[in-house]
Amino acid sequence: MTPEEVARLIEDGIEDAEADVFPPRNPDDDTHLAAVVVSPAFEGESLVAQHQLVYDALGEHMTRDIHALELKTYTPEAYEEHARDD
Repeated sequence: MTPEEVARLIEDGIEDAEADVFPPRNPDDDTHLAAVVVSPAFEGESLVAQHQLVYDALGEHMTRDIHALELKTYTPEAYEEHARDD
């Protein structure tokens, strides 16, 4: 799957989500991806629950097409704070 396809699945599966998905560092490995996902749906959820929402949005693609996903999830407020700290 392309990073764009993965981002679209996440955005379609999580309300008001914005997903940036990046290709692997090794161009010969298209099964490892990294993603930053921002959504108000994460508000009040634990980190594990936030990640589970992303995995649920990806469904069986997580076991079929994506071997590993380095995942960072944020509420919009937390993402703005993170961006200010960078």
